[in-house]
Amino acid sequence: MPLPPLRSASTLLLHALVWGLVAVLLVAQQPDYPGPKPTEFWLTQAVVFGLLAGVFYLNVGWAAPKLLYAKKAWAYVLLNAGVVLVVLLIHHQVEQRLRVPELVAAAREAVLNPPNPWSSPRPHPLTGPEEGSPGFNTGVLLITLLVLGIATSLAAMQKGQRDAESRLELERRQVATELSLLKAQINPHFFFNTLNNIYALTLLDGEQARVALHRLSRMMRYVLYESPAGHTRLSQEISFLQDYIDLMHLRLTTKVQVHFERPDPLSPDPFIAPMLFQPFVENAFKHGVSATAPSRITIRLRQPAANAVELSVRNTVFPDRPDADEDEPGGIGLANTQRRLDLLYPRAHTVTVTPRNASHEYEVCLQLTL
Repeated sequence: MPLPPLRSASTLLLHALVWGLVAVLLVAQQPDYPGPKPTEFWLTQAVVFGLLAGVFYLNVGWAAPKLLYAKKAWAYVLLNAGVVLVVLLIHHQVEQRLRVPELVAAAREAVLNPPNPWSSPRPHPLTGPEEGSPGFNTGVLLITLLVLGIATSLAAMQKGQRDAESRLELERRQVATELSLLKAQINPHFFFNTLNNIYALTLLDGEQARVALHRLSRMMRYVLYESPAGHTRLSQEISFLQDYIDLMHLRLTTKVQVHFERPDPLSPDPFIAPMLFQPFVENAFKHGVSATAPSRITIRLRQPAANAVELSVRNTVFPDRPDADEDEPGGIGLANTQRRLDLLYPRAHTVTVTPRNASHEYEVCLQLTL
C-alpha cells in the first residue's frame, strides 16, 4: 500500500535528519589540528557511514519487527551486540589497512611542526608503541549505539502507527457493518407499516388509497436511490418527511391534529443522512394518536445555523399506551435510531427525551451539527 503524501514526506524528512546527525557526528571525529585531513581518513568515515546505514535499516526493516516485537528480545540483543562488534572490527581493519593513524599523525606533525631546512631530520612520529594499536574507536562505538537506539525507536513508532491504523480500519468496518444492519432494519420496517396503512385505506376510501400509493411510490424512489448513497440534501429529507406525514395523516380522524413546521427556504441546503428524522415522527404517530380521544402531534424542524438542524416532536400521552421507547416486534425503536446517530454523528448531536412536559406531552428533541 503506498504511503500517503504527508506521511511519505514526513518519513523522508525524518530519515534526512537522522543521517544528517550521523554525518555531523562522523565529521566531528576529525583530528584536532588545522589544515587538510588525509583522504584515507574521510574514506574510512564513509565506510563507517555505509555500515551504520546497513545497521539502521536492518533493525528497522527486519530485526525489530521479526525479533523484538515477536517476543524474541534476547535474539534481538544478541544480534545487535554482534553487529556493534562487526562495525568496530571493520572500522579498525580499514583504518589499519589504509594506515589512517600514521597518515593523520604525519599530517599533524607537518602542520604543527613544519620542517626546518637548517635542522637535522626528526625520527618518524609513529615509531613507538602507538603504531598498530588494536584498540577500538570509542566515538564509532557511541555513534553505532546511537544509531541502534534511533532505529529501535523508529521501528516502535512505525509499529504503533500500523497498530493504530489497523484499529481504525477495524472500527470503520464495524461501523459500516452496523450501519448496514440498521439500514436493513429501517427500510423493510418502514415499508411494512406504510403498506399496512394503505391496506387500511383501501377499505375506507379508494381515492385516498390511490393518493397514498402515489406518495408511497415517490417515497420508495427516495429510499431506493437516495438512501444507499449514505447522504442526501436536507431539502429532500424534509420532502420525504412531508410525504410520510401526509401519508400517515390520511388515515387519521378529525380528532387528531398534526402540525408540521419546516424551514423555508433553506440557507444553505446541507447534506444529511437519509431517513434520519422519520423514526422520531413515526414514534409520535404510533404512541400519540387515539381513535376516540383528542390527540395532537407537533413537529418542528428548524435550521438555526448553516450547518445545524433542530427537530422537535411532541405528541399526546395516553396512560394506557406502552412507553414510547418500547418498540413493537419488527420495529427499529428509538434505541437503534440513537445508535445510528452515534455512528454517523459522534459528538455532533444531542437527543433530549421528556416523557411528560409542561403541556403533558411526550417530547423528543434532536440537535444535530452537520
